[in-house]
Amino acid sequence: MKNIRNFCIIAHIDHGKSTLADRLLEFTGTIGERDMKAQVLDDMDLEREKGITIKSHAIQVKYRLNNEDYILNLIDTPGHVDFSYEVSRALASCEGALLLVDAAQGIQAQTISNLYLALENNLEIIPVLNKIDMEGAMIEEVSDQIIDLIGCKREEILLASAKNGIGIKEILEAIVTRIPAPVGDVNAPLQALIFDSIFNSFRGIIVYYRVFNGTIKKGDKVLFYSTQEEYEALEIGVLKLGMEATKEVRCGDVGYLITGIKNAKEVKVGDTLCVANTPVEAIKGFEDVKPMVFAGIFPVDTDDFEELRECMDKLQLNDASLTFELETSKALGFGFRCGFLGMLHMEIIQERLEREFNQTVITTVPNVGFIGTDNKGKIFAINNPSDMPEATKYSKIEEPFIRAQIITKPDYIGNIMTLCIGKRGMLMNQNYITPSRIELTFELPLTEIVFDFYDKLKSCTRGYASFDYTPIDYRESDITKMDILLNGEKVDALCSLIHRSRAHEFGRKLCEKLKELLPKQQFVIAIQAAIGAKVVARETISAMRKDVTAKCYGGDISRKRKLLEKQKEGKKRMRQIGNVEVPQEAFLAVLKLD
Repeated sequence: MKNIRNFCIIAHIDHGKSTLADRLLEFTGTIGERDMKAQVLDDMDLEREKGITIKSHAIQVKYRLNNEDYILNLIDTPGHVDFSYEVSRALASCEGALLLVDAAQGIQAQTISNLYLALENNLEIIPVLNKIDMEGAMIEEVSDQIIDLIGCKREEILLASAKNGIGIKEILEAIVTRIPAPVGDVNAPLQALIFDSIFNSFRGIIVYYRVFNGTIKKGDKVLFYSTQEEYEALEIGVLKLGMEATKEVRCGDVGYLITGIKNAKEVKVGDTLCVANTPVEAIKGFEDVKPMVFAGIFPVDTDDFEELRECMDKLQLNDASLTFELETSKALGFGFRCGFLGMLHMEIIQERLEREFNQTVITTVPNVGFIGTDNKGKIFAINNPSDMPEATKYSKIEEPFIRAQIITKPDYIGNIMTLCIGKRGMLMNQNYITPSRIELTFELPLTEIVFDFYDKLKSCTRGYASFDYTPIDYRESDITKMDILLNGEKVDALCSLIHRSRAHEFGRKLCEKLKELLPKQQFVIAIQAAIGAKVVARETISAMRKDVTAKCYGGDISRKRKLLEKQKEGKKRMRQIGNVEVPQEAFLAVLKLD
């Protein structure tokens, strides 16, 4: 065990995490030249295009130093805030972390939040300054930022350029010398932490775990602690570039397990593995992942519903954090109400449905989950505008709040304050990391962030702000349901839950947008936004008219009036039986309201 090192790399998006992983694998000869490609651990097309890690990966590297062979387990982590629970479980499986900071950009919000996660898990931090060969590299300033942040010595900061392979040898030596070896008892009963799982269409769910105590052998009966399900370990092994089967995985090591499970919900990240009949204490920190953002997903053509259902089931095998239930809508037919970890997660699921399954879908307005209390004190969840009871039937509604960390240049403080306070935020703290870097901490309602917060933040700071958030709690709020009516009929897919103070403005903008997008009909269409029975905004689309009096040349006025009256009657009858088709752009437009 003394020759095993388990480590991960933490960094903000785009600071070179996957590139550094590539170089470490290349330098240690884990990957031959023929298999080498950029972002070798990211195997999804989406990950390569967006340049982000969505699904974390683990790989074992062999390294020789001072005539001793070491086994280094790199547990790669996703960098985005939506996946922070997965990151925390991956960190719990390690003893050390490489803190990677871009020398040209300095410390960003996710660097700090992931660093706090690592410090909570008592990891040994090795600071690495990446991209030192770039023209805009500010080595001295960024080194000062790192020293202020983690209190290390200047000589402990390693300088590297992952792209050109500078400083890789020093990083590997630091991993061996600075990160402690895992501790644990080989002879104790098995206790292992699940930090990830992937789906293989032939073998079922493959579980990735780190053994803290004991040994797992092929053929053992293993127990999943949270579900209390027992399975046989059909195959176990270690993770090289592919999977390498072994007879046993011992204490301190990282490995995989195949039991033939077909349902992703049975394997939970953060769960404890032990041998059946010899249960041990569960490893602390396990929680069920709760979705934060909800939206309806509907097929464009209602006949494709069954096909969409199959695709959602397949997608859930790959991504256990996606939750969905059936939903019907008058405007859109049958579909699903889906729960996502955040906005990026929602975007990824939509893209994957289009790419991997050729499904074009309509997504309704995303909203967050609220908690309501009825008049008898019973608590209920509201994940959908249609779940919202009438105003007389509940005593209070609570909405989720988050703590947002924004790191930016001092020039943009005013803009950010205006944006966040306009979004019902409260400034909690303001702290200068360096004279040219400031960290602002706000408490904001999650509802306000779901729509366009990130885009607005980027535009009001010219791209110089990084943003990260953590959920904190639920607080009582004046939330109301806003209905959109077309000719007096509710369009349920456009309904939304919104704070009362924002409803008038939002309703007005939405009505104006719909007026532009809905095609004209032969009759007048009234677009209204209403809260309960009170209409807060209205727009009217005038009818297309045919000039019925054109054939009357001169003649009596009563003749013309008769024709106009006849037309008026026809329009009235048409309006009663006519229905308004809402084009797909209208649903998308709601997401892009200014």
